[in-house]
Amino acid sequence: MSAVAAMDAIVSHTLSVYVANKPGVLSRVAQVFARRGYNIDSLVVSPSKDGAFSRMTITVKGSPVGLGQIIAQTNKLVDVIHCTDHTDDNAVVRELALIKIRVSGDQRAEALQVSEHFGCKTVDLTPTSMIVMATGTSDKLDACVGMFQRFEIIELVRTGKVVMARGDGET
Repeated sequence: MSAVAAMDAIVSHTLSVYVANKPGVLSRVAQVFARRGYNIDSLVVSPSKDGAFSRMTITVKGSPVGLGQIIAQTNKLVDVIHCTDHTDDNAVVRELALIKIRVSGDQRAEALQVSEHFGCKTVDLTPTSMIVMATGTSDKLDACVGMFQRFEIIELVRTGKVVMARGDGET
């Protein structure tokens, strides 16, 4: 692969955007990505410790060159305090999934073993189904969901990624 091709490789990026907690901010941030042709793979918005601000964690795939322009344009928006790419940072990145599976009495022990292996917590249990909560990296959740596919998955809900810089680094 040439050096130019390597620079344009499609990579998954995890961005943290610290914004004023006001109506319309999410829409304006999303428009920056849409105008540049980037699809947002996951988006999590939560209030910060100060209710006047919110943290957006956005996961997108694209070339690092185009993403640099998106970050610069996002940082220019009035209600954006800062936008940071945490893809190569020393950061903690996690997701959460709720997985509802249909299990009969004879399958329950096996389902609970899978749950235990992935460090899941059983949050609901009925005679015919169970809901487990899994947390971890995207790869871990993909593997967990894959193992639960041997049962009938009734419903699956996943959050997007959340990220926090380690140590004294700013997210």
